[in-house]
Amino acid sequence: MKRFIIIPIILITLTGMGQQSISLEECYGLVAENYPLAKQSQLIENQNNLDKAIISNAKLPQFNLDAQATYQSDVIEIPIPNANIEPLNKDQYRATLSVNQLIYNGGATNAALNVKSAQTKTKQKQVDVNLYQLKQQINQLYFSILLAQETDFLLKAKQAQLRAKLAEVQSGIKYGVILPTSDKVLEAELLKLNQQFREVESNKSALIETLSSIIGKNLNASTLFQNPLVDTQIRHDLNRPELELFQLKKDEIAHSEALISKQNAPKLLGFATGGYGNPGLNMLDNSFQTFYTVGVKLNWNVFDWNSNKKQRQSLAINKDIVDTGAETFKLNTNIELNQQQKEIDKIESFIASDLEIIKLRKEVLKSADSQLKNGVITASAYITELTNLYEDENTLVTHKIQLQLAKANYNVIKGQ
Repeated sequence: MKRFIIIPIILITLTGMGQQSISLEECYGLVAENYPLAKQSQLIENQNNLDKAIISNAKLPQFNLDAQATYQSDVIEIPIPNANIEPLNKDQYRATLSVNQLIYNGGATNAALNVKSAQTKTKQKQVDVNLYQLKQQINQLYFSILLAQETDFLLKAKQAQLRAKLAEVQSGIKYGVILPTSDKVLEAELLKLNQQFREVESNKSALIETLSSIIGKNLNASTLFQNPLVDTQIRHDLNRPELELFQLKKDEIAHSEALISKQNAPKLLGFATGGYGNPGLNMLDNSFQTFYTVGVKLNWNVFDWNSNKKQRQSLAINKDIVDTGAETFKLNTNIELNQQQKEIDKIESFIASDLEIIKLRKEVLKSADSQLKNGVITASAYITELTNLYEDENTLVTHKIQLQLAKANYNVIKGQ
């Protein structure tokens, strides 16, 4: 029985030498880097730079080129006898280049830039939230692989125990101490173990392939998945990225309110227009001329039928929607945390019971081992007790993995 306990430790040590290994935290980091959704953060940043450049163009001079040629059915005539003033041509031509420069708009451009920055932060945080929500899926895959890995170790330990026992039984048969067919029962059990190995290997391979696709790293059946010692801290505050997202949405609304408040501010522009046409600014000179005008222009929307006020009211409603969303999220998360804590407590009680059961099973198997050597019981009876011990140890391993999974999920829900 000492060999049965020591062999898994030896196997784990030998397997871990000279092979690829990975931890749960590494999986978290890799999914944040390699999952296709992670690329959106840089795309959003690139889009933000372009949008801000477009908005900032409002501060630069705006150039407009116009050209026209017209024919009029009639033109202005000056009714002064003998004035010898040549009438205007009915065909007229004009080309102008205008420059408008924004001088003052109440800070609306800067406010629009602030809104765009706030929107970008919100979008990027939404990406972070979506990536964070993959953690529970990673937990499920990782600990399922870990369970398959630990099951494989237990099967190897059982296989080594059976092979050792088979050698003892064959020796007992040789000297007439044990019934001749007893070794056949052990050989049949070893064949059944081979089937179990294949099933565990197949399940583990499928799980590894899925996890490998999500984290963007090539993993295989020989990869050693480190068994983490997950610890949970009882804290009353949540640290989820969703809460930061709610706050960023409120910041975005605040910047939008600031922009709306500046929409009706007076706008002062300087302008200059240069041109060439026939006629020019002197309508009495019927020839091609160059001309120009310069000046300033004020534009102020003094009455907008309360549109500005209604936009601010709409944003206030949006803010209330965000607040209620945050409250709902906190409530549901705390409920989920409470349920997860109860799951942890339940599994811990199962583990304590498993240890007592295994202790009793070992005593029974020790007695069965002695009885088999003395020919008191059959090999089938011995295998029954060995299988009972294996199944209970497998249950213990399963509960330990489930406990680590429950704690890992608790930390993800908490945002630790």
